[in-house]
Amino acid sequence: MATFLYDLGRLAFRRRHFVALIWVALLTIAGIGAVSAPAAGTSSFSIPGTEAQKAFDLLEQRFPGASADGATGRMVFKAPAGEKMTDAANRATVAKTVKQLGDGSEVVSVTDPFTTHAVSKDGTVAYTSVRYDAPGMELKDATGDALEKAADDARDTGLTVDIGGDVLQAEPEAGAIGEAVGLAIAAIVLVMTLGSLVAAGLPLLTAIIGVGIGVSTIAVLAKALDLGDTTSTLAGMIGLAVGIDYALFIVSRYRAELAEGRDREEAVGRATGTAGSAVVFAGLTVVIALAGLSVVGVPMLTKMGLAAAGTVVIAVLIALTMIPALLGYAGRKIRPTGEKRGKSAEKAAPSRKPKPNLGTRWASFVIRRPAAVLLLGVLGLGAVALPVSQLQLGLPDDGSQPTSTTQRRAYDLLSEGFGPGFNGPLMIVVDAKNSDDPKAAAGTVTDGIKGLKDVVTVTPPAFNKAGDTATITVVPGSKPSSAQTEDLVHAIRGQSAEVRSDTGADVLVTGTTAMNVDFSQKLSDALIPYLALVVGLAFLLLIVVFRSILVPLKAALGFLLSVLAALGAVVAVFQWGWLGGLLGVAETGPIMSMMPIFMVGVVFGLAMDYEVFLVTRMREAYVHGESPSQAIVTGFKHSARVVVAAAVIMMSVFGGFISSGESMIKMIGFGLAVAVFFDAFIVRMAIVPAVLALLGRRAWWLPKWLDRALPNVDVEGEGLRTQDQKDADPDEDRELVRV
Repeated sequence: MATFLYDLGRLAFRRRHFVALIWVALLTIAGIGAVSAPAAGTSSFSIPGTEAQKAFDLLEQRFPGASADGATGRMVFKAPAGEKMTDAANRATVAKTVKQLGDGSEVVSVTDPFTTHAVSKDGTVAYTSVRYDAPGMELKDATGDALEKAADDARDTGLTVDIGGDVLQAEPEAGAIGEAVGLAIAAIVLVMTLGSLVAAGLPLLTAIIGVGIGVSTIAVLAKALDLGDTTSTLAGMIGLAVGIDYALFIVSRYRAELAEGRDREEAVGRATGTAGSAVVFAGLTVVIALAGLSVVGVPMLTKMGLAAAGTVVIAVLIALTMIPALLGYAGRKIRPTGEKRGKSAEKAAPSRKPKPNLGTRWASFVIRRPAAVLLLGVLGLGAVALPVSQLQLGLPDDGSQPTSTTQRRAYDLLSEGFGPGFNGPLMIVVDAKNSDDPKAAAGTVTDGIKGLKDVVTVTPPAFNKAGDTATITVVPGSKPSSAQTEDLVHAIRGQSAEVRSDTGADVLVTGTTAMNVDFSQKLSDALIPYLALVVGLAFLLLIVVFRSILVPLKAALGFLLSVLAALGAVVAVFQWGWLGGLLGVAETGPIMSMMPIFMVGVVFGLAMDYEVFLVTRMREAYVHGESPSQAIVTGFKHSARVVVAAAVIMMSVFGGFISSGESMIKMIGFGLAVAVFFDAFIVRMAIVPAVLALLGRRAWWLPKWLDRALPNVDVEGEGLRTQDQKDADPDEDRELVRV
């Protein structure tokens, strides 16, 4: 591996014009394709294998023409203080608004609240439902404008009017400022770490090019593959972070090789062969973790994981090829490590022994007190992880939108007028095709549901034309994301076996609330198998890299600590509301269902990044003859500064997304930022050296039979050192084999 990448780096350095042209051409092609690609529309959401999805599919078969694909909207009216919606003037305003809404070219139907009993018991709140013939993202701009104009006209009469449903897509608050601040911090850290604007600019430039290619490709494929906006946002977030970090490690190693007195082409080759090997294996762990999301069986999550994995692959390829090419362009503008501006390394011979750097001093401290550092780190992360025991999962709805949006205000008005469960009705599907008396079967189901706890309203069964399938709408007494509503879903499903036995009919529960319950359960059930698969594959990969059993095991256990602590912080902020005002959390509630499994995938990949970058340098020193303790110090001497810089950069990039108005992006940005902090600064920089110090030589133990069976990937660059020896003494043993 090291020899191959060494040759690749030198080739890219010499053929820099060709390499740069290829990447610029790819970026141009992808950009043109993204601009000319058709709009993606609304990304579909399905959960194969769940009862809610089975019921939804059954409705599409048995109720043709009543598909839920079209957008729906609710215009909610509230009378001024002291008035009721049933007053003559207010009734006239609503009637005029209903007529105005019905004139839209894409409108299928509009309901009259006074004939559909859509007026609250106290008469102060009413709503009209509007159905459209296309999904919300595919509606014409004029349709949304007409809806908002109708609402404005009704407001002019003194009514409070807000719009809910999916007809108006909630516009997230701009997060561009936060992302720009994150990038600015990353740039400052790069300048401080690499010592020059030119050197700092290379990782930023290559990361932006890589993300541009990745996100543009996603835009080209969005329509064909049904990819949503969140997919490209997350791919960009992860691609930008790893792209900067991978380039940083190669540029940093290049400067260290220059400080050893090597010429620039040789330094590029060696940096690509050593640090580039670490980049390859670090990238592989991230790709394994992201691509592994496909085992969950949720198409949306699979697409997000594969799209992000593709962006990471591009980041690795750019780091291995374009960085060496750009280093060739930079020439002497990038100085060796330790060389000051205007003073060459030769002229700056120190008059006394240089002072150990911070990494060296910290590693020496940990080695002197490994047990205390290990205990403190584990207890600290364990304390932060405690809120995980109260983790509640769910999916966001209009109730999680900021109160400044009309969707949230409409949600609150409906809760005020009709009860908190009105915003999350359950759709009961009675499949009576095998029943002797479908109407009696539907009646039995209705009576059974009425006797359950937390049920407010049960509508009469509505049959299809064939008379073999009925739908029943159930309004819970609690809000959609509550534990009580989830219990009601399970209670209704618990009656299905008895109903089937008595009537021959099948009872299925669907609707948005039931889909959320099933989604959360599916992700929860998949978490352990996913962990086993991803951690198992990465464990095998790390055995090959480190040629050790205990080092990969320690890496995996450290990851579990950091991810549990990060999830604990997410629960404390987004579920309990701690520091919520400071972070712009508009509404607390359940943690999004996909958050834990997505965080596990991403954080595991990133955690292994730091493990590979830090510990490969230790193994390199150990393989070259240093004692286990001295190898730890050497690894920190050369890598700690860069690992810290890489972690700060990742935290800055992820933290920039906290300002997003999209609750999912905000939560993931925060979770990944704190996870990187815990993993880089506590696990990798404290717990890892403490464990290695306690293990000593046992840390690098590998059974002889396994050592012989494993391929030698030579991440440490031993093959390059062997080649050095051959070049220095060509008469020496010529049977040495380059690895």
